[in-house]
Amino acid sequence: MERMMLNDKQWAQIEHLLPGKQSDCGVTAKDNRLFLEAVLWINRTGSPWRDLPACCGNWHRVYVRYNRWAHKGVWQRIFEGLAAVADIEFIHIDGTITKVHQHGAAKKTNAKSKGKAVHAAA
Repeated sequence: MERMMLNDKQWAQIEHLLPGKQSDCGVTAKDNRLFLEAVLWINRTGSPWRDLPACCGNWHRVYVRYNRWAHKGVWQRIFEGLAAVADIEFIHIDGTITKVHQHGAAKKTNAKSKGKAVHAAA
């Protein structure tokens, strides 16, 4: 898998937010970028972890690391770090293109059935 999601500028913005840097105690992560690319691939495609391309590494190890980062709050720190430097001034969500599920819509009633209910109650 080629580096299809992150360009070098984007990687430079988040590289310092990831664990496993030279300054961190413990093992230095040599494949943080590949790991992040694998997670982004899963997110983009919606594929199950088992379908992760072999060039990204063992799917189970990638999943375990993803899960470990989630429990340690790494993903939250990444999102907060990126939100602090966001170049988006505002976001507009247009609700006119959003569809309501059929069970979420109001129940249709017609005038005839309302009139019958009123007369029956009287």
